[in-house]
Amino acid sequence: MIYGGMPEIGPYTLHAIETGRFALDGGAMFGIIPKPLWEQRIAPDARNRIPLHMRCLLVQGHGRCILIDSGIGDKYGDKFAGIYAIDHAFATLQGSLDHVGVAPEDVTDVILTHLHFDHCGGSTQRRSDGTLELTFPNAQHYVQHAHWEWAQAPNAREKGSFLDENLAPLAESGQLQFTDGEEELFPGITVHPVHGHTEAQQTVKISDGGENTLVFVADLLPTTAHLAPAWNMAYDVRPLMTIDEKMDFLTDAVDHGWDLFFEHDPEVVVASVKRTERGIEPVDRRPLTEL
Repeated sequence: MIYGGMPEIGPYTLHAIETGRFALDGGAMFGIIPKPLWEQRIAPDARNRIPLHMRCLLVQGHGRCILIDSGIGDKYGDKFAGIYAIDHAFATLQGSLDHVGVAPEDVTDVILTHLHFDHCGGSTQRRSDGTLELTFPNAQHYVQHAHWEWAQAPNAREKGSFLDENLAPLAESGQLQFTDGEEELFPGITVHPVHGHTEAQQTVKISDGGENTLVFVADLLPTTAHLAPAWNMAYDVRPLMTIDEKMDFLTDAVDHGWDLFFEHDPEVVVASVKRTERGIEPVDRRPLTEL
């Protein structure tokens, strides 16, 4: 529902927080799907990379200012930026927060879906003397305990996604809180773990207990092109589990009328889903302001 120009669910006002763009290999993003098919959905560049957004969600209400994921941050070097085509000309985390009148000190809570660098890198920053600190000094940071443990001893497949410069400041801060399975963190805000993409990634559901529910789907559904059962990332550590988790989730989304918030889709911020002859598909693609 929209009141006063911004969407609201229950007591919470919602803002899409764009933090910039980056790009990943299209083949890796679509796994077994042949390029002639996936490039019709998202066209690659000359290096076979597809454009992706790093779109976070700000939730304000009940005395809380909650940020869901934090983008890639700005601690990387030129080589890293070139590999992933990082582009902050479009938007930055701080610039987007400034636009909605939120200072880093105002953020009370940061919910991290998982600890891959494009989801948590903005939670820490480098001081002028080279030391690291939390970007949001007053915020508690929430991650699934099982995922934190997984990230401490990463497998060869994910090792490059878990960066010490992102994790160490959280570990040392005293502001890291562990979730354990499905849990209501705040009234109407629930996290739910899924294990196909990485161990214990958590999606975030915001609901008024009635007709209005928005789910931050993170890398369970990185873009609207990933709804079909086999359209999954080669990055997933358990691809067959991803298929089952995704289809269970989409069935619930259709049955309960949930809206979905897409973190990485280059064009779509929010969409609904419905059953068609071809399976469950996205409909009513729109900006968050039209929720």
